[in-house]
Formats: sequence, structure tokens, C-alpha cells
Amino acid sequence: MSVVPDAALDVVAALRRRGVADVDDSTLTRAMYSTDASLYRVVPQVVVRPHDADEVVAVLDACRETGTPLTSRGAGTSIAGNAIGTGVVLDFLRHMNRVHEIDPEARTARVDPGAVHAVVQRAAAPHGLRYGPDPSTHTRCTVAGMIANNACGNRALGYGRASDNVAGLDLLTAAGERLLLRRGERTASATLDRLEQVVAGDLGTVRTELGRFGRQVSGYSLEHLLPERGFDVASFMAGTEGTLGVFLGATIDLVDEPPHRHMVLLAYPTMAEAADDVPALLPFEPVACEGLGARIVQVYRAAKGASAVPDMPEGGGFLYVEIAGHDEAELADRAARIERASSARAARYVTSRAEQAVLWRIREEGAGLASRVWDRPALAGWEDAAVPPERLGAYLRDFERLMADHEVQGEPFGHFGDGCVHVRITFPLDEVGGRSVYRSFLQDAAALVASHGGSLSGEHGDGRARSELLPAMYSPKALRLFEQVKGVLDPDDVLNPGVLVRPAPFDEDLRGSGRGHAPPLRRTGLRLLHDEGDLGQAVHRCTGVGKCLADNRGTNGVMCPSFQATRNEKDSTRGRARTLQEMVDGRLVDQGWRSPEVHEALDLCLSCKGCLHDCPTGVDMASYKTEVLHQTYAGRVRPRSHYVMGKLPLWARIGAPFARLTNVLLRTPGVAHLARWVSGIDQRRSIPAFAPRPFTRDARTREAAERPRVLLWSDSFTEYFAPAGGHAAVAVLESAGYDVELLDRSACCGLTWITTGQLDAARRILGRTVEVLHEYVAAGVPIVGLEPSCLAALRSDAVELVDDPRAAQVATGVFTLSELLTRTEGWTPPDLTGTEVVVQPHCHQSSVLGFEADMAVLERAGVTVTRLSGCCGLAGNWGVEKGHYETSVAVAETQLLPAVRAAGPDAVVLADGFSCRTQLDDLVDVQALHLSQLLAGEAAS
Repeated sequence: MSVVPDAALDVVAALRRRGVADVDDSTLTRAMYSTDASLYRVVPQVVVRPHDADEVVAVLDACRETGTPLTSRGAGTSIAGNAIGTGVVLDFLRHMNRVHEIDPEARTARVDPGAVHAVVQRAAAPHGLRYGPDPSTHTRCTVAGMIANNACGNRALGYGRASDNVAGLDLLTAAGERLLLRRGERTASATLDRLEQVVAGDLGTVRTELGRFGRQVSGYSLEHLLPERGFDVASFMAGTEGTLGVFLGATIDLVDEPPHRHMVLLAYPTMAEAADDVPALLPFEPVACEGLGARIVQVYRAAKGASAVPDMPEGGGFLYVEIAGHDEAELADRAARIERASSARAARYVTSRAEQAVLWRIREEGAGLASRVWDRPALAGWEDAAVPPERLGAYLRDFERLMADHEVQGEPFGHFGDGCVHVRITFPLDEVGGRSVYRSFLQDAAALVASHGGSLSGEHGDGRARSELLPAMYSPKALRLFEQVKGVLDPDDVLNPGVLVRPAPFDEDLRGSGRGHAPPLRRTGLRLLHDEGDLGQAVHRCTGVGKCLADNRGTNGVMCPSFQATRNEKDSTRGRARTLQEMVDGRLVDQGWRSPEVHEALDLCLSCKGCLHDCPTGVDMASYKTEVLHQTYAGRVRPRSHYVMGKLPLWARIGAPFARLTNVLLRTPGVAHLARWVSGIDQRRSIPAFAPRPFTRDARTREAAERPRVLLWSDSFTEYFAPAGGHAAVAVLESAGYDVELLDRSACCGLTWITTGQLDAARRILGRTVEVLHEYVAAGVPIVGLEPSCLAALRSDAVELVDDPRAAQVATGVFTLSELLTRTEGWTPPDLTGTEVVVQPHCHQSSVLGFEADMAVLERAGVTVTRLSGCCGLAGNWGVEKGHYETSVAVAETQLLPAVRAAGPDAVVLADGFSCRTQLDDLVDVQALHLSQLLAGEAAS
């Protein structure tokens, strides 16, 4: 375990003397906060999560006393390394996150620094208002973080940058002076008087070099301090990246939310040709004009399925031109004129809000998707340069040549209407000479953007990635002004040192994949096919964009259920990935697979696989947790739950002949208590009863040679605990015209062995099952599974464990009940019009199998559906294990339990997952149905 330096102990002691409550210098937390969404790794001494402004004042005072650097952090999504530091990292997201007031008359919102953009939008919406800037990270980024970077987002054309929307700031200077800044008002302060004198000393430089075009974000935006601009300190502080003060709160402008938004989707042969069209489109006053490369769309389609992408015209690059207003006829006319004015090869006019939402989702996930476009990971080193829009086409052509000259690749996207280009580039940082390639490329790229009259940064700030390059676009006089301003507001260089002024080298502290710092970690469990069998490469899929921090209610998302319940970074996909990255690195988390930090971070991972589907970069934390458990306990004594719950199908098969006796014993208080203790089950949990007879022994099927065959595969949960769904499925399939067959021998998916990291046994079990099921797949017989988690194991885990081409063939030959029914010609669902259904999709179904077919069946049946996002909270053995009960219940309370309580008295609760049904039965005494039971008419009974 790493040793905490003496300097850290000094500042920690100083913080605690001042009564600061949430002070965390654990190795785990320092590991998680050692990076943001950038390429940099800087380990802090301590992380503080302040509760209020008084605590922030105390933290700054302790930093001044001990000479400790202070870095402010919002959601940690900074791409330039703005939110990491060597001293105290001040995390505002955890506690200081409230929206205090919406003032509809003034059209402002007063918020904490850690208030999340999406939360502000929800608070403003009932008043017909919105906060204008909207970065792609709007579901989790914080308002203060946006202001600190002068974030803009997709709709800056319509609503401006963060700096254009600051009505006031509650600012704490490095000297501890608290300034209440208001736009249009002069705040009395000797510090601000000195600041004004600095600017007045060289007005010519400010007027000629600063504020030349809208996306000139690099450096300090001193133009706001000009006399003719009213010496607007609040707006000036936007884009200062936490180097000149700490934001204690903000008052931000709100704007009208127009009732109608339409999109003109334009397709071009290349991105440069799309950029050429931008100047011709701006006179039509679009709210947004976004560029998107076709490769990013292809990656999204490959990850989510072809049906997940709306119809898009053919092209190598696209422009999303969004127009908004109150008159739909006027919007239609403007859209037609936009299409005529463009030189696009094809166009599509999109008015459907649902389709627009999907198209915007593809664009918003561009940063993550773009990292997986090429045959090696693309990185965020040169990320958001901007040029005047009329120069954009020429700049992109020069930029493509620059990438070719340096033998790197990238797919541009971004805010083309503002001239701002995002791109992830395949820098070979882990290869010999790769870092010199990185330095050479960034120097040439800075010179290129400057030659086009542009800015190194168009919205993400300079941070550690670009501050050293500022001389490429600013004169020595301008850089001297920046230093003088820093000297006035932070003379001791306490606030985010190494950024903007006296910058650290941009190739210092690059994290890469951490290879070379620790001996290779033995990996013999999963094949990790998508990452060349390399765990280090797998865990570095996480780039820190933080989608796992977003509230997934209403989005049909699952990731990340434990974070939704605890709001603790260690319980997010990102926090776990960062910890695993540090394990691979070996310098801070230094005990390999058995590092206590790794196991603490993974403890509340439900293995829901939500990240596999929802994370833009395809992180699969369930698999990484499985591998860690496999390696940790190889040849060692395991937790008790692994021997019982981890081998549940085995014990169920052994105990099935004695089901009635077993059920009686497990209802006997002393015996039940002992059984739970032996199994590692929390004493507050019930133990599900065994079915009196296994499903396949009790099932009755009709032989019908003239009918098409289908194999109804009985998983362990259907077989031994919940046969009702199996019997109903037989009836439904036979009524659909199938000859239903059942296996006469065991064929287990090995799921419980997989989730507890017993991979050698799981491989043997799955290998046998693949052999059994392949006979049916090879004969063209579809296989239907009823338990989503077991079916998902066949669909995804089998190929990771079994090195047999038949595993991939079986994966394509297994179906959910709804998948088979929707492709069955002539099948018609029962008329369930008037039935209210609350449906909880199993996590593995949402993430691996897909739930679209189920929704199609329910829609055809005429039911009124409330589909829930998120997880039920049980997650197989995880939710019953001792130590997980409170979090399991908290996860259920995020969505499932409130929805069930709010449902009508006659509502049917639908849950195909045995875990989901068990959780409902355990916590609220609700008997949920399987889809097969609903279709078989059991809801009426």
C-alpha cells in the first residue's frame, strides 16, 4: 500500500483542525481523483467534499497555511487536465449541488457550484425557461465547471457561451477575500482596483489580441475587463479554469424554451465539405450547427444495433442544423431554404422529437465513440481547437494533412457553426517514441490553428494539455498580462498551479495505459476478445467522460445503479475503472489483484452490465470484477457466499428431490438463521422456496410433427424455483404454432459461477452446455430462454470463456420469448387493452439482449406500459449477500419501488428476471409476473 507523504498529513491535520468534515486521504480516493477525462495522471494529497461555503473558506485557509495547491472540481469531466492537482482536490458535486432559486421574472437561477446542468434545466422547465449553454456532458457536468472552462455546447449559436450567461458570481479569491460580483455593478475591492490597473496598462494588446471571435477561449478573456465592456469581472472569470478564484455559487441567465425544434440533417462526401457550407447556413439563424463524422455513426450503430439509428442519408460527414421557434410553418419554410442554400449531397428534415433525441444522443456520445473508431484507442490530447467559421473548411483539410504527416488518425466532429472541432487522435503513447510524436504533433497543430487565426481551445480550456502552447497564438505582451492578472488574484500560486500561467510541460504526467510501472498481471480467466486479451487495455476504455454519473431515470439506461443510490465516486463505473487503472499502473494501488482498494471499489458493483451498453466506450465492469475475483481467490479460501450462492444450480439440483422438506426447514427460524449464516446471506433476506417439482418433470407438451420445432431451454431459476413462467411459455409457444421441446439433461449457463469469479468451473459448465445446445442451433431449431441473466450468459459470456466456434453460433441461436414471437409469422398477441403494466426490464436484458422486442409485443397487445430504467437492486447473489442489503434497498428505491407504489391497484408488475421478482416479493410483497404469464392470461387470474 502506498505511503501518504508528510505534506499531505500536514494539510489533512490543518483541515481537521478547522472542522472540515469530508476529508479523504485514502489511497482509494486519491487513486480515483488522480485523473479527470484527460490524458493526465496527477495524484492528489487529499480530496475534500465541502458541505457549504464556510467549509470552502476553511479549506482555502488551510491550503494557504501549508502551501498546498488547491484544485476545484465539478463532475471531473475536464478533457484538458483542468480538474486534477497535486494538493487538495475540492469536489463540489457531492454536497454543494443545490438549485436555490429560479427567478422567472429576472430569468435567472441561483445555484451551488456543484449544481448539475440537467438538474437546473428540470428546475427551469416548468417556467418555460432553460439554461442556454448545453455541453454534451449536460447530464452530469456542473455549472461552476462550465463557467470555469467557459463551456459552450451544441447550442452556443443560439444561446452563447457560459461567459455570456453569467449574471453574478460568489467568488473567493486566493487571499480569502469573498467578492459578490454582479453584471452591471461595480464591486468595491482593492484587489479589483489593482486588476483594473493591470488591464488599463495595456489596453491595446487586450483590444487587438483578445475576443477576436466567439470561440477564442484560450488564455484569460481580458476583453471583458475593457472599459467599454463595463469591467465585467463576473464574465471575465469564465474560462479562468480555477486559477484565479474559487466559485462559491453563481447566478446564471435563463432563456425562453421555444415550443418547437426542428432539424435539417445534411450529408456531405467529407467533413471538410460540410465545413465549407457553414458560412452559407449561419444567416438562417440556426440554434445549433453541429458536425459529425460518419465513422462515429458507424461505431454507434455497431454498438447499439442498426435499429438504434434513425434513417440517415449516405455521406462521409453530416451537419445537424437545428432551428427553433414558435411557428412550425415558419420553421418548415426556413428548413427548405437551408436545404436549398446548402451544397449537401442529400438532406433529411426531422421534426420528430424522438428521432431528434436519438440523433443528438449520437452526437453527445461522440467523445466516447470517437475513441473507438480506429484499430487502436484514440485519445483526447488535441481536442477542441477553434477557428473563425469561414476558415473551418480550409483548416480541416490542413489538419487532415497534418495527421497524415504524423501517421495518426482521428475523426473530426463538433460545433462547426462556431468553428470548434473536437477530435480524438490515435497517439501512440505506449509505443517507443510515441511521446515525442505527441509533442511534435501538438506543436505543429498549435502553429496550424494559429495560422488560421484560431484558438487552441474553443470551450474546454487550456489546462495541462495546451497552456504551454499559448505562445503559439499570443504575443509576449499578452502572456505578460496573463501573469500580472494571476499575480493580482493568486500571488502565491495556490490555485491550480501549472495551468495557463507558468504552465507545466504538456507531455508531463501523461498516463497512457500505465504499462511498464508494474509487472504484468497474470490473466487466464476471460478472453477479453474486444481488448486483445489485455486487461490494461480493457480498463483503459474508460476515458472519464462520466456518463455513469448521470441520472438515468427516463432514459431506459441502467448504468450505474450503485452510484445512483450512494452518489459516491467509488461506486461509479468511472471510479472503479480508475482504481483498476491504478492497479495496472502499480505505483499507487500496489498489491495487484488483492489490493484492498480494488476490492472496496468493486464491492458494490452489481455486475449489472449496464456499462457494457450505456458507456460510450464500452466498459464492461461486470467482466472486470469477475476477473478480479477469479484471480484473487485462485487456490485460496473464498467467501462463504461463493460456495453456496455461487454454486446455487448445483445445490438446487441436489436438493430438488427433497424440495418440500427443504422448504419446511428453511421456514424454521433457527434453521433459516443458520442457513443464511452459512450461505453468507443477510439475515434480513428471505430464502426463496423451492418449487414442489422441477419444471421439466412437471411440464406437459404436445407433440406436433407438422409444426416448427422450438427448444424451451429451462434455466436453473425456472427449473427449480419459478416453473410458472415455464408452463406459461409452453402454452404461449404452442398457441403460436410451435412444437415445444424440452431438454432431458442439464444445461446450465454457469452464471452464478461467473459472477463469483469461479471461471474455471464456469468454463467447464458452459462448454458442456454449448455442446448440448449446438445440436439444436445446427439443426435450425430456435432456442428460447426465459431468465434474461442466463440467456445473456449464453449470448455474451460464453464466447469470453469457451474457445470454441460453436459458442458464437449458440449465441446467435438463442432468443427471448418476445424475440421469437415478433418474428413468428401470423402470431397475434392477446388483446390486453386497458391493462396497466409497470415493467422492470432485467439489467442483463436491457444491456445485452435488448428490450425492444418486449416493448413491441406489449404495444401490439394494447397494454399501457410504464417502462422503468435502472436496476431492481438485487442482482442475483449480490443483493442477498451480507453487507449489501442497505445499498440493494437504496437502488430499488431510486425507481422500482416508487413506481410500483404509484401504480394503480389493478396494475400488473412485469419482471422477467427472477432477481427482480424476488426483490419485489421481499421488499413490498408484490407478486410480479413473467411476460409469458401475462401473454398466457394469468394477469386476469
